[in-house]
Amino acid sequence: MFTVGVLTISDRVSRGEAEDRSGPLLARLAREVLGWDVVVQQVVPDEREQIREVLRSWADDLDVALVLTTGGTGFAPRDVTPEATRDVIERETPGLVEAMRSASLQVTPHAMLSRAVAGIRGRTLIVNMPGSPKAVEEQFHVIAPALPHGIRLLRDVPQEHTRHE
Repeated sequence: MFTVGVLTISDRVSRGEAEDRSGPLLARLAREVLGWDVVVQQVVPDEREQIREVLRSWADDLDVALVLTTGGTGFAPRDVTPEATRDVIERETPGLVEAMRSASLQVTPHAMLSRAVAGIRGRTLIVNMPGSPKAVEEQFHVIAPALPHGIRLLRDVPQEHTRHE
């Protein structure tokens, strides 16, 4: 079992003006679909530095295996989640985002407006998800089958490299 952190990025939720529906949904999906332990959840406003600091802390200090972010991936001027994520990752993992966007395009043409990013910092995989609960659920199920293998490789689990041969 691996550890998961869920970060909700929303000005409105952070000010208490809206309910966080996507963050708790992601936490539930990580527990129920993957069987992993959600060890930390937090809400921050759409502030690049705050997002960066949480991502760094969870990867470096808490050694969380997977960080799922929700919100801040669109075109709005305050949507800075992808930029903050790029600031902290060491290697991008574009296949995850490509798969999510491709699947979402089957549902809505608005999927092409997503600027989500996924990447690796140390031994942590960080994946940006949309802010919509419906889109979160759809996209989580797209990447969930690949996450256990990817995290085992990232965490250098013995013999994992031979599982895909």
